[in-house]
Amino acid sequence: MTDPTDAAWFASRLTERSAKAIARETGAMIRSGALPVGCQLPTVRDLGHVLGVSPATVSEAWKDLRRQKIVDGTGRRGLRVSASHVTARPERMTSVANYGPDILDLSRAVPDPALLPDLGAAMAAGAQARNLNSYHRERILPDLEAILREDWPYEAGELLAVNGGYNGIYTALHAFLRPGALVAIEHPTPMRLLDILEDMAVTILPVERDAEGPCPDQLAAALAQRPAAFLYQPRVSGVTGELLGPDRLRRLGDMLATSDALIIEDDGVGDLASVPRQSLGARFPDRVVHVLSFSKSLGPDLRLAVLSGSVAMVEEIQSFRLFSSGWTSRILQGAACWLLSSDEARAQVEAARLIYRARRDGLRDGLGTLGIPVSAGEGLCLTAQVEAESYALVTLAAHGIAVQPGSKSSLGRTNYIRIATGMLNQAHLPRVISAVGLARS
Repeated sequence: MTDPTDAAWFASRLTERSAKAIARETGAMIRSGALPVGCQLPTVRDLGHVLGVSPATVSEAWKDLRRQKIVDGTGRRGLRVSASHVTARPERMTSVANYGPDILDLSRAVPDPALLPDLGAAMAAGAQARNLNSYHRERILPDLEAILREDWPYEAGELLAVNGGYNGIYTALHAFLRPGALVAIEHPTPMRLLDILEDMAVTILPVERDAEGPCPDQLAAALAQRPAAFLYQPRVSGVTGELLGPDRLRRLGDMLATSDALIIEDDGVGDLASVPRQSLGARFPDRVVHVLSFSKSLGPDLRLAVLSGSVAMVEEIQSFRLFSSGWTSRILQGAACWLLSSDEARAQVEAARLIYRARRDGLRDGLGTLGIPVSAGEGLCLTAQVEAESYALVTLAAHGIAVQPGSKSSLGRTNYIRIATGMLNQAHLPRVISAVGLARS
């Protein structure tokens, strides 16, 4: 093979000339093995000259590859293909540590297993599901669809069971978007959504949020760039726990009425939220994909979420799913149907919601007495402002407490930490409040 550092050889393998395209096609060559680990890339000046583009364009492409950590080095010494990041991986998610029993892990916004409904009877009911073990790619069990439509937030064209909320969003994004697309997204946003978008090599347009949700003026500015999609959380922010009220949702809808962008709604906290389900689907039935997860309320091992969209949109998503299993376990769907129909299980979810609120409010009130700004709302986490994120993380670690840095859910630097409250019981509160107070300064 000709030396990859030869700019002419390299340029002959590129079909487009934008920075995003150069980064995308170079990344594809790396992952295919055409550019082996350790090989050096052409210099910015040489490749720009051969391609007929400015050095700044190539520099931007190389910057994108460095951000993905599939190349390393500097412009002066030259970039080389990295040995450790050739395979695509969710960078934010893989950087989350697994802590030992001596650490109070408040880094993951997860439900308390003790507050989840028992799955024994539910799984037994699920094992009696119709067409069990059939290879027929049924989109959703009729009984599950019937019970969900009773309080689905709009009259959806079709419902589809998927293998969890992030699986549904991942599938929808890949079904409708192409590399290089512009995607507007509520910011900050759950780190796994950022991982998915960055792996797709799309251009992310952050739509900053305030205490009431994504800011309409920020969304208007993003929509002026004609993004292919807008992704947001229609009830509770998975980062801050702040609620999105109906008035703000209506204003966002007014902004989106001027656009033809796909709208993806990630209801990740699901029915642990005290506010009713809500959606823009009634206003934009032909371009809303609404994803409701049951992981937080019924249990993560159900691996179940349900999405809705127009008949045509769900058909496109289902067609993409045929690359893999093509349907979601009827046993798990049947179990969820049993739980959603059970008075006892519904009462358990309601009781859990109140306990989670009390845990979150206890931490919020305690930090408030120290003058530490925290996010309002509900759910399984809150954010607390700090002077220096790195100092806060080190200080809390020294006290045996792990939290998430705000930067994991952001495209830039932040001055806050995210503290998960789902597993935070009353006995932990004094220790956590005291440590966060020390970590703030």
